[in-house]
Amino acid sequence: MIEPRLAANVRIEALKRLSAASGAFATLIARGDPVSGAILIARTMRGQDNALFEMFRGMDGKTDWQEVWSDDSEAIARKGSMADYIERRRSRDADLWIIELDVASRAQFDAIIAAMS
Repeated sequence: MIEPRLAANVRIEALKRLSAASGAFATLIARGDPVSGAILIARTMRGQDNALFEMFRGMDGKTDWQEVWSDDSEAIARKGSMADYIERRRSRDADLWIIELDVASRAQFDAIIAAMS
């Protein structure tokens, strides 16, 4: 039996509202499929410490946000710039949502993500 899942557009709206409630700023970069689109979060902390996170579903059915790209030199050497990574991802998945969260700290970002679980 297929487990019911929250639609992607509902998750995006929740991210926007949780960000605003915590004093962060959310910007929608790209719209995807409203029901089943994957979501990519671009995190920036006052213009620095950039990273990309994507939601994955574990074998137990629980969702987990995993870092798929970061601003460190190793990731850039392996995966290119953030823009390169996003471009490659969008070319493979046109239904991908991309939202940027501009937060004051990692703790603030972690609280927003934890509230999404």
